[in-house]
Amino acid sequence: VYEKGAEVVRMIHTLLGAALFRKGSDLYFERHDGQAVTTDDFVQAMEDASGVDLTQFRRWYSQGGTPRVEVRDEYDTDNQRYTLHVSQSCPATPDQTDKAPFHIPLAVGLLDAEGADLELGANGETTQVLQLLEAEQSFVFEGIAAKPVPSLLRGFSAPVKLSFPYSRDELVFLMSHDSDGFNRWDASQRLAVTVMQELISSYQAGKELVLDPSLVAAYTLVLSNRSLDPAMVAKLLQLPSEAYLAELADEIDPDAIHRVREFVRRSLAQAMEGLLMDAYRRNRSEGEYQLNAEAVARRSLQNAALSYLMALQQPRVLLLAQHQFESADNMTDALAALSLIAHSGFESERSQALQAFYQQWQHDSLVVNQWLSVQATSPCDDALEKVQQLMRLPLFDLKNPNRVRALIGVFCGQNAAQFHQLDGHGYRFLADQIIELDQLNPQIASRLLTPLTRWKRYDSARQALMKAELERIMAGELSKDSFEVVSKSLV
Repeated sequence: VYEKGAEVVRMIHTLLGAALFRKGSDLYFERHDGQAVTTDDFVQAMEDASGVDLTQFRRWYSQGGTPRVEVRDEYDTDNQRYTLHVSQSCPATPDQTDKAPFHIPLAVGLLDAEGADLELGANGETTQVLQLLEAEQSFVFEGIAAKPVPSLLRGFSAPVKLSFPYSRDELVFLMSHDSDGFNRWDASQRLAVTVMQELISSYQAGKELVLDPSLVAAYTLVLSNRSLDPAMVAKLLQLPSEAYLAELADEIDPDAIHRVREFVRRSLAQAMEGLLMDAYRRNRSEGEYQLNAEAVARRSLQNAALSYLMALQQPRVLLLAQHQFESADNMTDALAALSLIAHSGFESERSQALQAFYQQWQHDSLVVNQWLSVQATSPCDDALEKVQQLMRLPLFDLKNPNRVRALIGVFCGQNAAQFHQLDGHGYRFLADQIIELDQLNPQIASRLLTPLTRWKRYDSARQALMKAELERIMAGELSKDSFEVVSKSLV
């Protein structure tokens, strides 16, 4: 709710521009400071101050769901005319079956063959905000000498799901050249998702996994570009999460998703080992800790590079991680190194690092929660056993909600490969904890149920196991909170 509210307000800023938005804000405070007001009061002030009709825009506040925007392009060589054909739709919901078109600000840029932004306005603007008001509209750009590559939804100008048939070469091109940071990142995610979804299908079919060279080429170009902000490079190198890949799947296969993502990470590390090592050493700061944008950016790239290198499982990289862990003068570097060591196959070093971290930070409750979460997200096959061991320690208390979320919640909600093991032990473990927790803290118990309530998204074997645990929970005396969640999920 809060995220959508912020996104809708930002769309008004995009539609009106900074000056008129400020004028509307001033009018809003002049009229309503100290009063209890409605959303419509805010929109009305924007409308009155700017003279822009926001009647249709108000549908963002009255219609639910996320609009889908589909775009296709057309280029007329003879007339040097480029056209974007845009359509919008929004899935029906039980209470709203016939939804009217939204007012969507679609920020667009066009890139030439060299990756430069084309001028789209009389004042040299390179980004144009298209006003999408109808179910279907076409936008024409004249005087375009050659077919461009479109940069769509710049700056995430509207909270929509956008579809455009980019080729892999075009995604690599946008990753390498787009002046818009959001679209540069979005192109990297789209390319990685496309490649990884193909690999997931190959894995499920029992085929040998081979990484698409286009992904290696794209990441190599990004890592080689010294002109880019290190924070941007770190973001571009970040593979889509297992959770995101699961959301995109028709039927979730947690084992295939995990295996493929690890294969891609390891393959990229092998292909870019020299560049990654250079990026790590170049951004590694051995001096006094600094808290500024440049230092934060360098730390983010340093830790992104180390994460890839650790996928190689080489002792010499382990030494780098150990040195960073032992010499860290900030929590960012310490936790990054600890997580990589704790999630590695170096069992002895893993135990030593976890013990050393706990000894140093046992007095700080929040940091201990982080320590628990690091172990809860371990990809190692003994992850559930380790979680159960941690629960038996004096530091863990089922009556402490933060401890429960940090250990049980993180294992069940963020360690999909281990939680969804086909033996069903993860499901049984969560059900046991919910049954006990429901007597102590019904709110926490009901929230922990979420992984089990998604049982219909999985294969038949996992569905049967998860449903059985939900039915076992349902058979007991449940709080109103948990009963509502379980009963709805079993329908």
